[in-house]
Amino acid sequence: MTKDFSQYQKIIDSFRGQVANSDFEAMYTAATAKIDKKDKFLLKMELKRLATPCTRLIDLRGHVDGECRIFEYEKETHYLDSLAIDVFEQNVMLYGSYTFGVYELVNNTENNFRVMYHKDKIQFKTSATAIAEDSTKVLEKSQYPSTLYRVDQYFDRSEERMNFVVAVQIKLTEGVLVEAMSSDLSVNGWKLRLNEKQRIEIGQTIQLRFKELEPEFEFGAEKVFSYQVKNIHQDDNTQVIGVHRTYNKEGDKEGDKEGDKDDDKSTDSLKQFLEGFIIANKRRYKINLDNSINALQSRSLEQFTLPKANELPLFIEESQGKAIVKYALTTNNNQSVLTYWQDEKSEDALHCLINEKRLTKIKQAAQTGQSLLVYSFIHKNKGKSYFYTADQQQLSQDKQFMQHFLGFCASKTSFAITQLSFIAVKPERAHFPFTLSNTLTTQDKYLNLLPSNEVKDILSQLSCIVVVNDITASALTQDYRQLSYEDINTHQLKGYGHKRLSQPEVVEKLGINFRNQRQELRFKYKTPVEVKVNKQKYSAISHDFSMSGLMIEAKQAVDLSKGDQVKVSFPHLQKITSAFELKDLAYTVVSIKANKKIINLCIYVEKHQHIGRAFFKLLIDKNRKKLTADEYQMKVPGLGKALRNLYGHSLNVPALIVQTSGSRYKIDTIVSSDQDGRLISMMRALSDRSQFYNLYPLLGNFKVFDGLNDNLKKMSCEDQPKTQVIYIALNAKVDNLNKLDESLIIKLDSEFSSVEQKTQFIATAQKQGEFYCVQTKLSRTDDPDMDYLNPELRYISTYALHRGKQIEQDIWSVSGVVQLFDITDEALLRYQVFQNESKE
Repeated sequence: MTKDFSQYQKIIDSFRGQVANSDFEAMYTAATAKIDKKDKFLLKMELKRLATPCTRLIDLRGHVDGECRIFEYEKETHYLDSLAIDVFEQNVMLYGSYTFGVYELVNNTENNFRVMYHKDKIQFKTSATAIAEDSTKVLEKSQYPSTLYRVDQYFDRSEERMNFVVAVQIKLTEGVLVEAMSSDLSVNGWKLRLNEKQRIEIGQTIQLRFKELEPEFEFGAEKVFSYQVKNIHQDDNTQVIGVHRTYNKEGDKEGDKEGDKDDDKSTDSLKQFLEGFIIANKRRYKINLDNSINALQSRSLEQFTLPKANELPLFIEESQGKAIVKYALTTNNNQSVLTYWQDEKSEDALHCLINEKRLTKIKQAAQTGQSLLVYSFIHKNKGKSYFYTADQQQLSQDKQFMQHFLGFCASKTSFAITQLSFIAVKPERAHFPFTLSNTLTTQDKYLNLLPSNEVKDILSQLSCIVVVNDITASALTQDYRQLSYEDINTHQLKGYGHKRLSQPEVVEKLGINFRNQRQELRFKYKTPVEVKVNKQKYSAISHDFSMSGLMIEAKQAVDLSKGDQVKVSFPHLQKITSAFELKDLAYTVVSIKANKKIINLCIYVEKHQHIGRAFFKLLIDKNRKKLTADEYQMKVPGLGKALRNLYGHSLNVPALIVQTSGSRYKIDTIVSSDQDGRLISMMRALSDRSQFYNLYPLLGNFKVFDGLNDNLKKMSCEDQPKTQVIYIALNAKVDNLNKLDESLIIKLDSEFSSVEQKTQFIATAQKQGEFYCVQTKLSRTDDPDMDYLNPELRYISTYALHRGKQIEQDIWSVSGVVQLFDITDEALLRYQVFQNESKE
């Protein structure tokens, strides 16, 4: 066992670098006079060990909370951050060379994740009375800065922008000449910086002259070129404008007479010059990648959050005064919500939740930034399911019945609390192209297809999205069960029951999925299949097929992995055709289930046209009416992606991204499309830094983060989310943003021992300031689909390899997603119900 010398740390520090001195023995003997002989000997050996020359290289990348860079010492290369470099240099001076003492001190700096984790463990798991006095002096942390990433802004640039600074003369409409400097340029656009604010408006046409370029480059007869102002930004006394070239004769009327001739794009001298200039110099001057980097960051975060959504987005079509639920976006997490609103035959009963009157209430609530609460239960009678629902507006008309109804509902095992919110449909949001889509490869363009006309027609008929949040939690249910319902009016209760439809409405379910997006219809078809890989042969049967894909189920587990190439034969199908050789067709394994039996395949084109594709195309064309389409996946190819985009870019449920950082987890990223939501606005107001958001209202109680941390370590990607309910009281007088512990009280639901304590907490919070209640749902994320992210990642890496590597590292570090549901309105309603009960 290694001896612990921590109690002798002062002696170790005082003799650092002194072992080789002639007076070491005398000084050491005097300093250790009161130490046990055995310990004195071991301590001397430790000092000599620390002074021994070391040849180990140090690489702190990924181990410290800092940016590491190359650090050379005596022709050896280390990777250290700035703090570690300071420690290294200081202690090399003390020891006289690079020793084991230097090595260990550099590996134990304060920002080392291992050291930080150890300190946190002591802080959180050791009682205050057992901690030494010097260990208790820990700086209170009340700022947890985070960045908000919006998933509704992917501004595609049709052209590459190159960073280039050159003097430009601007001629305004009043004839005023202004000098400016460019910051970047494209073939048809410039970004210009003016040192003084000018009277310029968006949409205004201005003329530019490039005097600094004229002596070196020939633009032909033209001297002045027309541009339209597209955007304006003001920073102190500096004005930055973005302009785009106009190619019309009228735009050049105020320019030189020589420049008034027609600007044909194909022969335009400036355009030709800029095209060649950018191609030749973009590596030298660097391409402006900000747009692509921002888009890739948002796109990657969207890929992590949407497939783990707990809410259920429903797409509504309003026709002839009726509200019909047409489509639902499903995930593994929200499947239970959809299942709840199905009857005993698994037929949809969403009409019980959303009808014309309730939709009107949802829209009205949205105008004030609120949602609509619906309480429900399911009554079983003679094997049939009968739904009972009441929304908060219905219940508020009779306070006594509200108390009875909620108590009666909560007594049922099928009790549910549903939060309904409204989002308007904007069809233009159905497609968000990759940035610089004109640079994509043929394969990448396949991922970037525009919605078909059929998809556009469907979207034009949709009026809105209703987001269904099931906020039922055991803690909330236990509270409601304490309400008395003995005197409930059964006749009045029957009025909240819903009639069963003779012909149930069918809602099409489309999974939120970024992987293996199907661009072709699949048809269910069972036929024997033989699979060969190397010398192994497997018998299987097909489940479905498309022109380019196939799903099969092997009779026994197969030794295959994603990416493997196999040979597939169709013995029964061969009997019905002699025009096609359906033997040993090349396919690639796209995915394989955990049981190693269900396999998804796609065609593998080695040299020429794949026979299988030609055969299945002919089979589909001739038997379209006989074949059964796989309706669950999609009736209309591309519709699922379009609906996902519509919802994703109106995302009103904020999510926190959990990333690994060394051996720890960190949370400093928020994903949302609503930057004005109640929770987001509060976190922005409590931040001491502009453009950042403070997560202290959520993470200020260490039990919250500990709970997330412990749960995430035990979870797998398929597990259902873990739920916590957090109560937050914010004092109206926040004097110091760095001392929020004095202004904020953060409690988990489990920290209250009774409903009365919660009621008192809410009452006090409302009296002294603001009250918030947040329900968190933690999910473990899947691995990212890099095929979807690679088009932009490859482009970024081409011109900034280090940025591309950092972004890729950030993508792979994501471990979990925490969705934040604002259930403040539900908590206040619950609080009022118990207040009314106590008054009776």
